[in-house]
Amino acid sequence: MSAPAEPFGKGTSLGIVSIGALAFIAVLYWLGTGGGATNNGGGHAAGRGLNGYAGLAAMIAADGVTVRRARSDDGLRLPGLLVLTPPADAKGSDIAEIVEARRTIGPTLVVTPKWRAIPDFGNPASKRGWTRIEGTEQPEWNGYHDDVGVGLAKVAAHGWRGTGAFSDLSGRLPADRTVQAGTGAGLQSLVEAGDGRILAGYLTGDGSNPALEKWIGMERDPGGNPDEQAANDSFTASFPVVLVFEPDLLDNWGMADRRTGLMARRLLYAAAGGKPPMVTFDLTLNGLGASRNLLTLAFEPPFLAATLCFFMALFAAGWRSFNRFGPARVAGREIPLGKTVLVRNTSGLIRRARRLRLIAAPYADASRGRLVFALGLPRGRSPAETEAEIDRLQARLDKTGPRYSELAARLRAARRNIDVVQCAAALQRLEKDLTE
Repeated sequence: MSAPAEPFGKGTSLGIVSIGALAFIAVLYWLGTGGGATNNGGGHAAGRGLNGYAGLAAMIAADGVTVRRARSDDGLRLPGLLVLTPPADAKGSDIAEIVEARRTIGPTLVVTPKWRAIPDFGNPASKRGWTRIEGTEQPEWNGYHDDVGVGLAKVAAHGWRGTGAFSDLSGRLPADRTVQAGTGAGLQSLVEAGDGRILAGYLTGDGSNPALEKWIGMERDPGGNPDEQAANDSFTASFPVVLVFEPDLLDNWGMADRRTGLMARRLLYAAAGGKPPMVTFDLTLNGLGASRNLLTLAFEPPFLAATLCFFMALFAAGWRSFNRFGPARVAGREIPLGKTVLVRNTSGLIRRARRLRLIAAPYADASRGRLVFALGLPRGRSPAETEAEIDRLQARLDKTGPRYSELAARLRAARRNIDVVQCAAALQRLEKDLTE
């Protein structure tokens, strides 16, 4: 019997299985990381619109800094600089909780929002995540630095300029007729508008950062690099928080100006105390947080090793199935043909029913009928007359042993299984002797 033809070739089957496995892994990873698009036009590090900060993240990543986008609370506890870009409707208590938790972990930079942006669907040349500015929206973060005021102001002298050791830095803002500035006692200016309003700064007494102190007034070290200096300087007490009130100093719209981009790079490095090995941009306050679950853990150390072993085992099993030794086994018939199999199945059914004694009399009658046919005895007689005729024939043939009628009577009277078998076997031997 030949093997049935395969519906698909080996290469086609392998391709179907591989595509399905990759799609399954992609779905698991998508579910584990929270899924969904992050480039949604929001004011965060994944946003590519005018109000987003994807350009800033890309710039420092190109400078050799590891950039992470935190979508869980664990990401907010990583060392290095943390950049918070909360929306205008964020809860001040949530921001304060994050900042206070990082006082002994690392520095934090908080950017206040200014623009109200909507997706730019009306522009045929628009790409995914692009936005259109529809006005301004002031933050209301009650519970976070209530002693610091944030507001819009019209200025006569356009542009921005650095302070202290970076007073030589200056540039223009994309919409610098109205800027967003901060006010408050003890607020030290890092970047200010043309009329002196504070666009970025930090509160004195809120911790010490040598890089920020050099920014605001200390003499710059002539032999040092202002971008990468103070990498080993230590903070005292706690890490200060840098507040950027004018988002156009860091967002994609402002980063279109080269001088603003260079200033943003220096501002981030100064807030970190030098060029940091890693900068984390928060996405949780922007509604893009992803809760931890079993799928997330499966793709994170130390469980990642077990996940990889699992997929390697699946790959090995699949590869083995496509490269088996020899042709595929052809399954036989469930019930083979032939009298022997029929008899074996029938006897097995009788044994399972445990009613062997019920076939004793029918077997004796069947034996008598076969002898009548084989010996050519007259038909139509009664069973007793027929068996008596068989006995007379047995006597003429000089066959020794019990008479046929005696063996048939024993078989019909047997009740135990062993007695039925022994009597049936004796009757069969006698039947064979008479018909040979």
